[in-house]
Order: sequence, then structure tokens, then C-alpha cells
Amino acid sequence: IFFLWQAILNYMRVDCKCHGVSGSCEVKTCWKAMPPFRKVGNIIKEKFDGATEVEQHKVGTTRVLVPRNSQFKPHTDEDLVYLDPSPDFCEHDPRTPGMLGTVGRYCNKTSKAIDGCELMCCGRGFHTQEVEVVDRCSCKFHWCCYVKCKQCRKMVEMHTCR
Repeated sequence: IFFLWQAILNYMRVDCKCHGVSGSCEVKTCWKAMPPFRKVGNIIKEKFDGATEVEQHKVGTTRVLVPRNSQFKPHTDEDLVYLDPSPDFCEHDPRTPGMLGTVGRYCNKTSKAIDGCELMCCGRGFHTQEVEVVDRCSCKFHWCCYVKCKQCRKMVEMHTCR
């Protein structure tokens, strides 16, 4: 975490503000400011994507972290490392509270984002069914002070992960 923070500090910027009559800058106050939130997020994501799984080995009286896969290069002090792999969010794990998997989750057939069936269903495919939905429609504001709507029924396709 220290080195992650150090990477973010490298992008700190100096902001200044002038004080004085009509912005004459008689006194100038400066301070260090964090980089924009998006920049911080990109730094963390880049570190996360390049993280190396390691295991502890005892060398003499000290413990060292060695890449679990010998084909990976040794990590540096600036790299992010982890001892335990992330759980498989696709599958239900009764040993982990809240790890329900994605079976039965609603997904968006046309989306390429995280709500899309391809990604959310982890390549297992999805079921499609026609469902009747009741919505409020033809709403009108009545003076004063209420809104009156009709109930409209329509058939929509719903997609759930297998």
C-alpha cells in the first residue's frame, strides 16, 4: 500500500491562489493537491492489472515473497502483489458470505458492459423469457396537486444467467 500511495504522490500538483486588492497577488498561497480522481483510479487499476501472485519462502531466518509462477519476473518494490487469488464471482461459494454467483441474475442482452449477458453470465449463456410488465403511463398533472396515471401492460424480454 505504501508504494501504491507513493505512485499517486508522484502525480501531486501544486495549486496556488493570489490574495490582494483586485487580484494584485500581494500574497500568494500555494499547496500540494491530489491528482484528479480519474488519474488516481487509473493508477490503481494499472497496478491491479499488473499484480503478481506470490508465496512466502523462508530463506535463512527471513521470509521472502517469490512469484508463484516461475515464468513471471520477480516483482519490484513498486509492484502490487497478492498471496491469495480473488474468488470466482461467477460461482456460488457457500463458504463465503455474499458470494452468490451470477446464476439467475438479470442481464442486458445488448450491452457490452458489466451488465451485459456475455460478461455477467461468465460465458454460460442465458435464458430468455417473455414477461408482462405493468407500468404507469399517460400521466397527467391535475391542478392542484396530484398526478393521475393509467396502467399500461406490455410484453418485454427478460434475460437471466444460466
